[in-house]
Amino acid sequence: MSAVVRLQDVGVVFGPVPALKGIDLRIEAGERVALIGANGSGKSTLLRVLHGLVQPTHGTVLRDSAARQAMVFQRPFMLRTSAMNNVALALWLRGTRWRDGRERALVALGRVGLGEAAFRNARVLSGGQQQRLALARAWALQPKVLLLDEPTASLDPHAKREVESLMEEFAHGGMTLVFASHNLGQVKRLATRVVYLEHGRVLADAPVDVFFDRVRLPGLSREADLFVKGELA
Repeated sequence: MSAVVRLQDVGVVFGPVPALKGIDLRIEAGERVALIGANGSGKSTLLRVLHGLVQPTHGTVLRDSAARQAMVFQRPFMLRTSAMNNVALALWLRGTRWRDGRERALVALGRVGLGEAAFRNARVLSGGQQQRLALARAWALQPKVLLLDEPTASLDPHAKREVESLMEEFAHGGMTLVFASHNLGQVKRLATRVVYLEHGRVLADAPVDVFFDRVRLPGLSREADLFVKGELA
């Protein structure tokens, strides 16, 4: 496998507050990496650094220039227009002709089960539908790397299953996934690797089977073990 992005001694400071400290991370093509940790641990900031939305205060970020990225947020912003236009505009901003963008948007919406909602105002769609629309918007860009920040946190169980299913389909199609999640069951189902953050530092980084092994995790990271026990209690 080859790295799609590498972070070397990356730190981020917001005013007097350090958000990330000394992050060394290598994401390989085809991986499904889950970022976990308590609120304020640095997961969202790390995703934004990976995507280039936040520039590190120090350290180096190296990206594969051929690995196009897209990002889906916990509460994706929807323009006050049709679902189709929300996707087509994203493509148009990347240089796609408007007519071609509309055609690709319809394909993308069909891919996530929203073909019948193509001409509905995106703002009136349910939370689950909006999240699937956000996934369609990202998928239409044909990224090799998809970053997701708590993509199912505010969804009901049925909508969560729908979004997880799409994430799994994208991964099976060869897309690299990096996602933040508080749902350890979701992490077990979807991730191949788990990165645990605490106070802006990576304190554990292991394959999913090792991370959730009750015997091996305490030796890997006491802090990560306490977090998992607390979340599963």
